Amino acid sequence: MSDRSRNYGSAGQWGFFFLLAYIGAAIYFIDRSDGSFWAVILGLLQAIVWPVYAVYYGLIALIG
Repeated sequence: MSDRSRNYGSAGQWGFFFLLAYIGAAIYFIDRSDGSFWAVILGLLQAIVWPVYAVYYGLIALIG
């Protein structure tokens, strides 16, 4: 027997939450685009990184 403990992951609920957040953000950013191919691709990329902007501007509002 090995002394290593095995963790097979128990973050299924959080993964589902983040999936829903990504889908919602993707719908929002694609809806705001002009509908061209590259605007849709940009909207999908923005949906990936929107939490970074939310934290950044939240900290700016908190600090001053």
